[in-house]
Amino acid sequence: MRAAGVLGPAAAKGSKMKMRKTKTKMKKTKKTAKHLPPRVDATAAAAAAAERVAAKQAAAEAARRARHLKALRRVPGAERELEELVFGHGLDVGEDELLQRLAGPQRLHDTERKSFQEGSSDSEVENEAKGKVFSKKPAWVDEDDEAEENVDMTHRYRKDFMKSDAEKVLTKKQLKRRLEEQFQRAMGGVPAWADLENRQKSKKTASDSESDEDDDLLCRTGNFISNSESLPRGILKMRTCLPANQERFADGRLATVQFHPSAQVVMTAGHDRSVSLFQVDGIRNPRIQSIYLESFPIYKACFSVDGEQVIATGTHHKMFFVYDMMSGNIIPIQRVRGVDERFLKSFELSPDGSFMLLTGTSGYLHLLSMKTKELISTMKVNGRCTACAFTPDSSKVYSYSKEGEVFIWDVRSRKCLHKFEDEGSLEGKCIAVSRNNQYVACGSASGVVNLYTTDVCLKENHPKPVKAIMNLVTSATCVTFNPTTEILAVASRETDEAVKLVHIPSYTVFSNFPVFRRKQIYLAQSMDFSPRSGFFSVANNKGKALLFRLKHYSDF
Repeated sequence: MRAAGVLGPAAAKGSKMKMRKTKTKMKKTKKTAKHLPPRVDATAAAAAAAERVAAKQAAAEAARRARHLKALRRVPGAERELEELVFGHGLDVGEDELLQRLAGPQRLHDTERKSFQEGSSDSEVENEAKGKVFSKKPAWVDEDDEAEENVDMTHRYRKDFMKSDAEKVLTKKQLKRRLEEQFQRAMGGVPAWADLENRQKSKKTASDSESDEDDDLLCRTGNFISNSESLPRGILKMRTCLPANQERFADGRLATVQFHPSAQVVMTAGHDRSVSLFQVDGIRNPRIQSIYLESFPIYKACFSVDGEQVIATGTHHKMFFVYDMMSGNIIPIQRVRGVDERFLKSFELSPDGSFMLLTGTSGYLHLLSMKTKELISTMKVNGRCTACAFTPDSSKVYSYSKEGEVFIWDVRSRKCLHKFEDEGSLEGKCIAVSRNNQYVACGSASGVVNLYTTDVCLKENHPKPVKAIMNLVTSATCVTFNPTTEILAVASRETDEAVKLVHIPSYTVFSNFPVFRRKQIYLAQSMDFSPRSGFFSVANNKGKALLFRLKHYSDF
């Protein structure tokens, strides 16, 4: 047995061979390691390659921007600004500069601002001239039109326009300017419908104002709903003013008194052949103008709906007059073709200003156009028609016959829609429809005024009135509602002080009007309320237009 740890010859040879193999492997690895570059050199090479690529891209971007800048010199200003905002001036354009351009134009310095203000006036004139639409030149010019025509101011129609005796002759332009000045004094300035510039501006700002009101409503807190103050019954708070025509009483009976639909003006007309306009202030009521219609006692006069004309009919004439307040012309309508009437007295104007309804004899109703004053159609009722009234929407006409029957007509088709009998009426005298189209008042020769609702009148042939007003002992000759449908005025021209004011909806009479045991009204011929019920006027047979201030209503 060999001792442990002592190797034999074969084992020694094997170990020497293993030692040699390991030495040769180590030499080979050292040689391959000498040929490989270090890691630091590889990283630097990659960075250099990336820089070369970035330089190429920057050069390409600079060339592209140069091409765009070159093209900007040939494009218009608007496109140039857009290109500059998108692409910039060059490579050195920063983010702050781009944001400043997008935010808006830079503020001008003081020196630049002064120079800009100096040249702004010329530029604004040029811009306004460019913005205006050039009107076409006329095909020819008439020499007679260019020649100024003189107007004789000594005529009785134009005497009121003279400021001195030296103005006996004026040109048409001067007369037109004088009429405009007088009309503006009467209206208290230029009316809204006549100011075209403000009307266009108001249309543009209407939507803005509505949005502002909504914003104000949302910005405040509190009680937005309050109890409305309706007219109380019993006693009507009122004050007696000087007559509306204090500066010029009529000679004889005053046939008509009416308030202007938009201005603080009242009109009177009567048998003295004159139509007068007065400004209503409740204190002095100064006279504005008077016109005289020769040999033409006025039966009725009425403002047009737009307030620019006055239509007047006579007591015994086939013709009627139209007074144009804007031009100052008095236009006679000698005859309406198709209307064969001996006299033209009573008429009504539609609330929309489109129609004029003439009441003829033998039950004929003639519908005329307000623009042309020509006949549109004729309607016929059974018997004789004594009074007519349009509904507020101008779609229907109520005609009251002498036999006590009321016919309801459709204005478009001119057909009778319905007919009903006025309860207890022996002879019809007057009729009125409220502004809210809720009530119809029929006055008869017995002095009874029946008050109906329009719904019942359109359905039943024998409707029952909601109230029979029996405070008049003679025939009811005039009935009218106030604009708020809170007062019904009824009157009779056959006895003194025969005027009553009825409270609606209680249907009771105000006890303090007229004043007890004091003659003030005499024979009432016509009545009217101001547009917002602030004043009430009664025309009497003494030539006076009595004026009363209703204190419950704050506006005219």
